[in-house]
Amino acid sequence: MANEWNIGEQRKKGIAQEAEFALLVGVIHKTQTEELVEEYLDELEFLALTAGAVTVKRYTQKLVAPDPRTYIGKGKLEEIADYIERHEEITMVIFDDDLTGKQTNALEEALKVKIIDRSSLILDIFATRAQTAQAKTQVELAQMQYLLPRLRGLWTHLERQRGGIGMRGPGEKEIETDRRIIRDKIALLKEKLKVIDRQAVTQRKNRGELIRVSLVGYTNVGKSTLMNLLSKSDVFAENKLFATLDTTVRKVAWDSVPFLLSDTVGFIRKLPHHLIESFKSTLDEVLESDILLHVVDVSHPQHEDQIRTVNETLDELKALQKPTLFIFNKIDRYREQHYDPFLEEDAKEEIEMSIRGNLKHLFAHDNVLVSALSKEGINELREKVLKMVKEQYHIRYPYQSRQW
Repeated sequence: MANEWNIGEQRKKGIAQEAEFALLVGVIHKTQTEELVEEYLDELEFLALTAGAVTVKRYTQKLVAPDPRTYIGKGKLEEIADYIERHEEITMVIFDDDLTGKQTNALEEALKVKIIDRSSLILDIFATRAQTAQAKTQVELAQMQYLLPRLRGLWTHLERQRGGIGMRGPGEKEIETDRRIIRDKIALLKEKLKVIDRQAVTQRKNRGELIRVSLVGYTNVGKSTLMNLLSKSDVFAENKLFATLDTTVRKVAWDSVPFLLSDTVGFIRKLPHHLIESFKSTLDEVLESDILLHVVDVSHPQHEDQIRTVNETLDELKALQKPTLFIFNKIDRYREQHYDPFLEEDAKEEIEMSIRGNLKHLFAHDNVLVSALSKEGINELREKVLKMVKEQYHIRYPYQSRQW
């Protein structure tokens, strides 16, 4: 399954950057089937790689519920400890769910390596990606909110944890503080964000009365590549998770019709709620958009689940009902994976019409199949977007004489 995330293509690059070596752990229980846990671990492996860690081995265990003290059972814990003892290169164990402070402390005592959970791994990636004052402040706020409920259990653990994956970025210097200081810090960061938000609102107002179009979607589906293609700009795009953290906005004009196009942070399954809260101001770009372009990696085997994850987050942001066009990207890779080389063109077209029809029925929005890399389908995409933009102008300015 790792190939579905193109990990092989990236692994050499990761090792070259003083990679750490990790074990992954997931628990199979009544709300997480074995198949689902494997999917989560595929994603966790790519998250780890994005942070600079190479996965050496995975462990899963069937439990009625995670152990309240060590998350996994005693036997599995001993098995992992034995493996670490025989493989000195292992520097961390990454758990697919959030751990409490006490669980983290108990696991570190037993395994003698760094313990990371899914949320802290995502926060670490965010810390390394943050470029603007707004993004850095949002990451620091999320780190503080993550630490606060874990402080008692983590107290001795935090004194030993010095940087590296899981604790990089703005929050590191605050680790040895107590709850009161962290709460004060959270309050200060929220105030700082309010000031930044007011500036952002002013900036958005200064953009005038142009229709706003936002690219949204799961992380690593090709939003930034499409942004570059559609706006002829140079936005950072990389085959890693959360390559985009700061919202990028570009003014675009097609057939003399101007509008604003923005590229936003990608979503992911099990995204920590406090992270969504911290990034509310960045996600305001989505909330204030007139049109959403929901980009999907159609070649990914779980693309329907990814669509639902994004829709759930959009629903939480009260942005799900906006006019939406689904862009099913990476159709070239889908064909490589699924088509027989001798399949006739008519048969291919029939299959792709069926895919579009099924997805339209499932998610109730028009769609287009494209490849951002080969530029296939881009003309149809432009036509559909242009039509939607014109419709929004007619709705907003019904009595203006200007013909879009």
